[in-house]
Amino acid sequence: MTRNRPRATLFAITALALVAAPPSGAAGRPNVLFIAIDDQNDWIGCLGGHPQAKTPHIDELAARGTVFLNAHCQSPLCNASRTSLMTGLRPTTTGIYGLGPWFRDLPEFEELVTLPQYLKAHGYKTMSAGKIYHGNFGRRPGKDREFGVLGPPATDGPYPPERLVKDTPQPHKQVDWGTFPHRDEEKGDHRMTSWAIGQLEAMAAAKPGRPFFLSVGFFLPHVPCFATQKWFDLHPEETLELPAIRRGDRGDTPRFSWYLHWSLPEVRLKFLEERGEWVNLTRSYLACTSFVDAQVGRLMAALERNGFAEDTVVVLWSDHGWHIGEKAITGKNTLWDDGTRVPLIFAGPGVGRGRCRQPAELLDIYPTLNELCGLPAKGGLEGVSLVPQLADAAAARERPAITCHNHDNNAVRSRDWRYIRYADGSEELYDMVDDPNEWTNLAGDARYAEVIAAHRKWIPADNRKPAPGSHSRILRYDPGSGKVEWEGKEVGKDDPVPEI
Repeated sequence: MTRNRPRATLFAITALALVAAPPSGAAGRPNVLFIAIDDQNDWIGCLGGHPQAKTPHIDELAARGTVFLNAHCQSPLCNASRTSLMTGLRPTTTGIYGLGPWFRDLPEFEELVTLPQYLKAHGYKTMSAGKIYHGNFGRRPGKDREFGVLGPPATDGPYPPERLVKDTPQPHKQVDWGTFPHRDEEKGDHRMTSWAIGQLEAMAAAKPGRPFFLSVGFFLPHVPCFATQKWFDLHPEETLELPAIRRGDRGDTPRFSWYLHWSLPEVRLKFLEERGEWVNLTRSYLACTSFVDAQVGRLMAALERNGFAEDTVVVLWSDHGWHIGEKAITGKNTLWDDGTRVPLIFAGPGVGRGRCRQPAELLDIYPTLNELCGLPAKGGLEGVSLVPQLADAAAARERPAITCHNHDNNAVRSRDWRYIRYADGSEELYDMVDDPNEWTNLAGDARYAEVIAAHRKWIPADNRKPAPGSHSRILRYDPGSGKVEWEGKEVGKDDPVPEI
């Protein structure tokens, strides 16, 4: 299974197209339906990440709007990525790289105006269910509550009576997948979708005088990947295609690349193959993705049924990608395409139909929604509006997408290339047209010096060290001594790579 991505001129610049003014919803502004999917990589039909992905509802949404084929997260980890999207600031600016802290716990960000707060200040009714921020962040009482109306939180149940995946190197409850007897209606994502549909129905009946911002955050296909049998039946084991890999793929990557995911609950490819779980995990992930797609379909049908389809901007995104054996690992926490590439789709008023191949960032969602909703431009945002590409998918964009994972580890993704520079100065470069699987690191080839220089200039000049209270998947590096610390423990230069 390989990916095919066309070549284009690096950072070409053309005239920006103007987008037509959006039709008026309540109070003269469009509504916003904001859909997040946790750990969703490019295994979506319209993105072509896996040839057997079955996502008809997301594909239909993409067909009536603009799908970004080269969109990337700011960080390949939940809290860091979601904090960046919702605040409009890069992790290198905030210092939030791990699963904590909550940004409001940092004095300099206590009064920072987030996307839902900005919309609320301009007359929007803000509602949320599921996982938008990480964990319970944004749902706590008082100043930490980000939305006016809260629905059910994200949940990963129900669970089977006992683990389906046995004898893992580290028996974390989330290292599990498969199917067991249960009903779709029991799943947290189904209940959350039903709540959101109920909100749409109630607003249609009440005919509110102000627009709404309804955010819905799905937990799946995050592990544990449990789905009912009907979704597994869409992906028969006999014909299932496994992700394409190359044996010894990590041989030309710097040792520092391992430090970004040094010791994690997620298993390595070695475990999947030795225990016969690679097929099961691949199938489980595809099944869970199809289940979530069905929930997206329920939301789209409810928009139409309740008369909101014509005046609602829909944006669908994921917080980061996910490896299923590629680069010898599972999970996120990498600066390769499998870890950073995400679905990003806009549809609705003010959005044209197209497939945009320009690089885009999740950071761009905040300013894009502001412009689509006709709101005043907000200063201090580090993303740029995608409205030119929503009007004309071929409209060029000067800047690439930039992803970091912990301080001073950055990836720059343009139309044709991925460049990675780690904290110790080691590098990777991949030709994403001829080598979309990132199997051949070209960084040591002098012929590509100019390409590297063109990408290196985009690395943020200031990479803040981890913010106070940082925890969970935090990597620190001291350039003076060369000392590497993973989760507060020093990693020796000759320490073997952990098998978990």
